[in-house]
Amino acid sequence: RRLPELSGPKTAAPTVVVEESALAAVPDPEWNALLNALPTSRGTVRRLRREMTLAGFNSARSAALVSLSVLLLPVLLGQPPFFLLSGPNRWIAMAAGAITGYMAPGFFLTRRIRQRKMQIENGLADALDLMVLCLEAGSSLDQAIVKTGEELDVAYPALGDQLSILISEMRAGKPRIDAFRGFADRTQVDDVRALVAMLIQTDKFGTSVSQALRTQAVVSRTKRRQRAEERAQKVGVKLVFPLVFCLFPALYVVMLGPAYLQFMKVFTEGK
Repeated sequence: RRLPELSGPKTAAPTVVVEESALAAVPDPEWNALLNALPTSRGTVRRLRREMTLAGFNSARSAALVSLSVLLLPVLLGQPPFFLLSGPNRWIAMAAGAITGYMAPGFFLTRRIRQRKMQIENGLADALDLMVLCLEAGSSLDQAIVKTGEELDVAYPALGDQLSILISEMRAGKPRIDAFRGFADRTQVDDVRALVAMLIQTDKFGTSVSQALRTQAVVSRTKRRQRAEERAQKVGVKLVFPLVFCLFPALYVVMLGPAYLQFMKVFTEGK
């Protein structure tokens, strides 16, 4: 009795309609249409969507809002100088405000991409350690990725988000190698590319995954320490400009000012 009910046309048709409507609501057709109609400062809509994905914004709504901000911010930042200033300074301030409003979304996007890449690089060593622990405890590689993504969702949300997307693609039926390659393309991080290449070779030749991940974790941790040491070595050079232009003038005024006043007093009294 259940088989005719499940295979009958009356019950199958509504199920298909619901699935199609649910899938059609995912890409946001209204925002996609608006995004394709708006000009973008990133060259093409495809490039903008790719950069938005690297920044952690996967919806078409975010890309459309960035395109709108590129159009509206120059107008909003260029109007106040027109009403508040007068003379030639008005036009200079208007041009500066318009240029700032036009370039601000691009700067924000570039900075967000850089921060996410740094977060993924810093969290990769810990993620590999968690994977090794899960594999040695008897879990499969898919279960290890799931557990790692859940544990790193708080400390490194960018890496946890990418691992969640990776496991969702594999659960949806995408081949593991293609899912790993998509993981490397979405992050654009050299350490992740090396990890994906190692996992692909391990999957092809059937070598020990835990040993390969342990070796990759050591390499990733060494690179993280080297990056920290490199930033520490750059601190001295970066402090030169604040010291020369901000601290030294005030120091000279405090130290040499009284002596200068004494010299001037002595010379004026001598005359």
